[in-house]
Amino acid sequence: MKANPWRYPKPSLPLAALTAALLVGCATGPAYKRPDTPVPAQFRAQIEPSDANSLADLPWWSVFEDKALQDLEVHALANNYDLKIAVSRIEQARQQVLQVKSEALPQVNYQVTGGGQKIFAPQPNGGDSTITYGTIAGLFSAAWEFDFWHRIQHATEAAEANVLAQEDVRRGVILTLVSDLAADYFRLIELDRELAIAEESTRIYKRTLDLFTDRFRAGRDNELPVQRTQAAYDASNAATASLKQQIGQLENAISILAGDYPHDIPRGRLLTEQATPQTPVGLTTDVMRRRPDILQAEQSMIQANAEIGVAVANFYPRVGLSALFGGQGAGFAGSFNAFTIAGIVGNAAGPIFDGGQLKAAYHERQAFWDETVAQYKKTVLGAFRETSDALIAQQNLVAQRQHEEVQIQALQRSVDLALLRYDSGRSSYLEVLEAEQQLFPAQDALAQTQRDQLLAVVSLYKALGGGWKLAPEQWSQPG
Repeated sequence: MKANPWRYPKPSLPLAALTAALLVGCATGPAYKRPDTPVPAQFRAQIEPSDANSLADLPWWSVFEDKALQDLEVHALANNYDLKIAVSRIEQARQQVLQVKSEALPQVNYQVTGGGQKIFAPQPNGGDSTITYGTIAGLFSAAWEFDFWHRIQHATEAAEANVLAQEDVRRGVILTLVSDLAADYFRLIELDRELAIAEESTRIYKRTLDLFTDRFRAGRDNELPVQRTQAAYDASNAATASLKQQIGQLENAISILAGDYPHDIPRGRLLTEQATPQTPVGLTTDVMRRRPDILQAEQSMIQANAEIGVAVANFYPRVGLSALFGGQGAGFAGSFNAFTIAGIVGNAAGPIFDGGQLKAAYHERQAFWDETVAQYKKTVLGAFRETSDALIAQQNLVAQRQHEEVQIQALQRSVDLALLRYDSGRSSYLEVLEAEQQLFPAQDALAQTQRDQLLAVVSLYKALGGGWKLAPEQWSQPG
């Protein structure tokens, strides 16, 4: 689909039309218009009716209330290298705007040359004579292009759109940094919880192993319970070692995200102490003005549209003025002669035949416009998918957690009953061991669900374009 209907102009114009255009100027290139992108009235899996309130309106510190996490976020916002790179790219883009704008101003240059020569000339009488002379010259020149066809204006618009796009990139980096850091932190404290469960299971299995070993040595039981408990004990130790490895590597990842060398990460609230905020989603249309990636995609469209204007303007002649002022002097045989030059001329230069280069460049820019439109609409779709994914996760994780909590209560009760039966001599300790082996994985699963609930909030905050009201400098200043 050709979203931009401009046709390339013919390279030649009648003289009268050209003269008229030079007098009044001529607008070239299409005016930007955001492509029509209808969105549904509600997000999929949205329960409450749409209203203006949204989780995205909150600053990040009102969503993630753990003090240790907040300190980590502030440190990362000051030291993360992806963010520093984004800031540097904004400055590059700003300087590119100044470069393009400078083309609309007179360009003044100078040139100075000087030199001397000594010539040995033979004389008819057989002798030699020396001729010495020197020259010096200075020249000032100026050129000024009249932007009749708005080539420079469109190029400036494209450069300015790139600046705004880079600003949106920075906001996207900030939001991603805050969200990723929170997600990794919640994964970390969930691993802490799994480690505590693993260490508790290791203690219980060790106590059971010692008991069965003593019973076997005393001839009161066979070796089967010993070996089964030994296997459970070793599996628990292996799980503990694996969790410690995961914790250490995740701490390293968080350290790098915060712009530091690997180090221990301080913890705040335990996993079970983390608060889950209310998560209204707001109006679907507001996503278009909150999400930094959508805003960046629109700036890319604006830039592509302006570059079509540049391509159109290149079909027309460049019109301007040139001026120069200078002088040259020469010294010869004790005398010095000098003269000056000055002039000002109008000029126009344009294409007659270029083998289709300008036409191809125009169509290439138009195809790039089509690409940016498709990318914009794809980004909008992605935003709605991410939001819906987070909402679906929130809804189902509530029910999942409730069932797992009931399951753990039942498993804990089964362990207690197995111990009573064992103490009364009505069952072997294998029944107790089996009950324990079911309890500990269920506790791990509950911890993972509690983590996933927190991650769903993080994902929703990011998907909605959280913190969009904050200026870049306010992100690192928790209220």
